[in-house]
Amino acid sequence: MKVFAHRGASGNFPENTKSAILEALKIGVDGIEVDIQSAIDDYMVIHDSWLDRTTNGTGKVNEFDATTIAKLDAGNGEQVPTLQQLLDWNNDKTLLNLELKHAFELEKFVSQLEQNISAGKISCANILVSSFDHHQLLWLKKRLPWLKIGALTSSIPINYAKFAQDLNAFSVHVDKNFINKAFADDAKQRGLEIYAYTVDKTQDIALMREYGIDGIFTNYPMQSKAYLLSLSNK
Repeated sequence: MKVFAHRGASGNFPENTKSAILEALKIGVDGIEVDIQSAIDDYMVIHDSWLDRTTNGTGKVNEFDATTIAKLDAGNGEQVPTLQQLLDWNNDKTLLNLELKHAFELEKFVSQLEQNISAGKISCANILVSSFDHHQLLWLKKRLPWLKIGALTSSIPINYAKFAQDLNAFSVHVDKNFINKAFADDAKQRGLEIYAYTVDKTQDIALMREYGIDGIFTNYPMQSKAYLLSLSNK
């Protein structure tokens, strides 16, 4: 089972910050999941559309430019990173799952990905773009046919993973509280990877493994990797 660091190693470091990203890379995860929001002039790595919860700022991310947001404290004196900083730090070491939150001007997003691929900063294989906005995913897949997309849901749909197959998705990303073996089996029959979020408790990790989930998003990647190793050694 793959282990993805959820917002970096966010259980021990401020979420979506440089320290959380670098710690995840040090641990040797299968991928790092981060959240992308649009500022006025750039893409920022931050979960909420409001600055209030994770920084000492107030207001909406899309009301400020990147320079202003960079002056805020995102925890332990760290900054809210830009997408480019994330790509630079990762430097194609592992897969990046970029979850689009309130992200706009997707043509600019596409251009940034293409420029970084050309520069050797990241490979196509190490990019996975996910979203709850399936319209954005559909647009991106048409614009970049090679792009791996992950369709997010927090429900168990009537037709299980059909919605993700219809998007020509690579993966379906599910809420650990709204998943069963039938859903997991259906995803696999459709040729999809299935990943569950956010899985930290050992009992939940064991259940996801029992269901045949391909990967988990976890705030504690080191502990989760160690627990999975202990299960495989039994």
